[in-house]
Amino acid sequence: MQSPLDLSIASVIVLLCASAAAPLLSSKQKHLVTFTFAASAFASLLAFAGGLSALYGGAAESVKLLIGLPDLPFYLRLDPLSGFFIMVVAALGFCVSIYSIGYVRSFIGRRSVTPLAVFYCLFMAGMLLVLLSDDAYSFMVSWELMALSSFLLVCFEDERPQNRKAAFIYLLIAHIGAILILLSFGLLAGNAAGFTDFSGYTFQAMRESGISGGWASAAFLLGFFGFAAKAGVVPLHAWLPEAHPAAPSNVSALMSGAMLKTAVYGMARLSFDLLPVSAWWWGGLVLTLGLISALMGVLYALMQHDLKRLLAYHSVENIGIILIGLGLAMIFTSFNMPLMAALALTAGLYHTLNHAMFKGLLFMGSGAVLHATGQRNMEGMGGLIHRMPWTAPLFLVGCLSISALPPLNGFVSEWLTFQSFLLSPVLPSRLLNILIPLGAAMLALTGVLAAACFVKVFGVVFLGRWRGRHKTEVHEVGWSMRAGMGLTAFACIALGVFPTLMIDMMNSIPGAMLGVKLDVHRGLSWIWLAPVSAERASYSAPIALLGICAAIAAAYIVAHARKTAVRRAPAWDCGFEKMTSRMQYNATSFSMPIRRIFGFLFSIKEGARASGKHPSAFFPGKYTYTLRVRDRLWYFFYKPAADVSFWLARKAGKLQHGRIQIYLLYSFVTLIALLVFA
Repeated sequence: MQSPLDLSIASVIVLLCASAAAPLLSSKQKHLVTFTFAASAFASLLAFAGGLSALYGGAAESVKLLIGLPDLPFYLRLDPLSGFFIMVVAALGFCVSIYSIGYVRSFIGRRSVTPLAVFYCLFMAGMLLVLLSDDAYSFMVSWELMALSSFLLVCFEDERPQNRKAAFIYLLIAHIGAILILLSFGLLAGNAAGFTDFSGYTFQAMRESGISGGWASAAFLLGFFGFAAKAGVVPLHAWLPEAHPAAPSNVSALMSGAMLKTAVYGMARLSFDLLPVSAWWWGGLVLTLGLISALMGVLYALMQHDLKRLLAYHSVENIGIILIGLGLAMIFTSFNMPLMAALALTAGLYHTLNHAMFKGLLFMGSGAVLHATGQRNMEGMGGLIHRMPWTAPLFLVGCLSISALPPLNGFVSEWLTFQSFLLSPVLPSRLLNILIPLGAAMLALTGVLAAACFVKVFGVVFLGRWRGRHKTEVHEVGWSMRAGMGLTAFACIALGVFPTLMIDMMNSIPGAMLGVKLDVHRGLSWIWLAPVSAERASYSAPIALLGICAAIAAAYIVAHARKTAVRRAPAWDCGFEKMTSRMQYNATSFSMPIRRIFGFLFSIKEGARASGKHPSAFFPGKYTYTLRVRDRLWYFFYKPAADVSFWLARKAGKLQHGRIQIYLLYSFVTLIALLVFA
């Protein structure tokens, strides 16, 4: 029997070998696709087995690899926290790899898929290595491997200018975040080694250093904002709605469902392992930004017409919900309340797993729609439930899950988060006792808006009539794409109906990080989830599922109990029988009430002008309606920085005279300055 760490390392080796072998099959593109993604699926199974074993066993295992620099070897470590995140990445990676066999074949004949195959495997390997790293050096090398390979995947279809722009923005913000993370590790390593050598670069040395005071706060702030840039936390989210629509849909599923979780892992590792939580305002900052990200993310999503862009903004929302759990756990930890902290941490981590499953399902579903229709604009879709009978119900499972409706998995993690909020009155801080209930109200509003958003998505895309100008030959996707979506849909149902089984297994994480385990049964049977006490709050997903099924069965029986046949007639349409697709609600009209209420948060330009023949001033022949919704934060934060950068670049460009005498003068002045300051 191989150890969990050996299985995880073996999965990385398989991915690196598959990436190296992919160019050898570039002349046989179909065989390349089958080989590469079958190998990545096998590697994902190895990693899943290793992560699950580490999570279940609860022990830590480490190894030293004599690679890297002479005095800076790589240290790898697998403990319950890293095992959980490896399990999340590997589970989604397995589903997406199977899905990719059918999806990537659609590119054959239009472009070479060799770069996609190579960098897909490197991307998977980079994420796993980030989760295994136990020193700052190997962590940053793995982080850069993950960032660069995902950058090259985002700009895979590089003939489009918007894709190149999206990839550039992503790479820029990713490296800004990497610099902040490196500075945080530098402070921790310097404190561990006395700023004299590099011996403090291992995570074990950082754990034992006992940094405190202002240095600890500085390291936390640098690390948190560095990881927040990768996670897409508001206001560092600008890259996310640009990169996800540009990337192929299988890559979007991995980036949203898996890559963002490596940033969450970094926050958890930094806050609960490398640094002792010493001040409540650390958690207050994380909680505040989480609430802002959750609410703003869902509001941004409601305004979108592009299906993948809408899903990208929902990643901002769900990362915010995860941060709410982490922030509450940090607040409870700072006040020495480990049991409450364990509940909040479990809620955040369980939502991490749930988000990986339902967001991976939704991005794969959007890829299936794009594969079938050739477009992402929801205004040109409709009625796809009749032409895609497999994709529609699977996509509906994702919609119900992300809307946090019982008995699916999104409801369980958000319910646990609300239970954490309800414990806030025990905090010995009046300020927090006032502010945290407001946070619970914001989370409730976020859940309602998310449900409204996905009523819009499913209704506009799959129900009604076709809204496009031209008839399109829409067809159902192949078996591999259906299998990938089916596996994640099954995971959404299983994690929602049987949550106690997974949460029991996750108990090793708060046990290792906080020194206390969460009893989710409280003396009840396994079908009951009672994180605090049965008298205070409890939930049984199997009973909820049976109740829902009974209600549906009763409604069906009542509707079909009459002996007479049901008489079918056209829908009432105010006496006008020529119903057309133009008379349906579309994505713009559906979000209009929300836009009227929360429009002040966006930069909105809306107008309508008459065009065509005008029989009279009161009855113009045709109206042309235009709507443009933009992110105010882009103009507030990013555009001024971009303008300053371009201004400095233009000024610096004046130094390029093209004359050798001027360049020699620059060198001479530089030498004089060095001699003076030496």
